[in-house]
Amino acid sequence: MEDSTPQTPQTQTVIVEREAEQKNGLGLAGFILALIALFLDWLPIIGWILWLLGAIFSTIGLFKKPRGFAIAGFVISFFGLILLLLALGVLAALVA
Repeated sequence: MEDSTPQTPQTQTVIVEREAEQKNGLGLAGFILALIALFLDWLPIIGWILWLLGAIFSTIGLFKKPRGFAIAGFVISFFGLILLLLALGVLAALVA
């Protein structure tokens, strides 16, 4: 004998928990500022301010995860700051 009651499909609920993406806004900001400063280093005051801000934001960003952009910004910023100090030293030697 057949059962004439309609069969309801069985459903199963699956809950997937994803880890929230970690973001490092200060590290990214430091990287972007350092990169802009790299191309605008020929502008005296603006380039210096951007190098300094890029170095500060990248240094703060090193203490948060993920660190990729913060490390890149840190390296670019301090490379630029060393070049800036060398240029100022040469300028001071020429004036003296």
